[in-house]
Amino acid sequence: MPHDKAPHETSSLYHLAERTLAQPKLATKAEVLELATFVLKGGEHASEVEREIARKAQHNPEGVTAVELQELATKVLAGRK
Repeated sequence: MPHDKAPHETSSLYHLAERTLAQPKLATKAEVLELATFVLKGGEHASEVEREIARKAQHNPEGVTAVELQELATKVLAGRK
């Protein structure tokens, strides 16, 4: 499928999520945006709370708390098979 991510892209996203889960304060603005985009546009069914955090992260990546970042990272990792 043309919309499928390359295996390397997906594995790096999971690596980013694992790192963010362990050390959320070290996530860069670009990394926060990448996690948020995956939660909003990924194939996983995000809850309303997760979608709200992702929208907040896209609007103001630096305003997302460590706990919120960990929730996004957990959602990304939940999609791993």
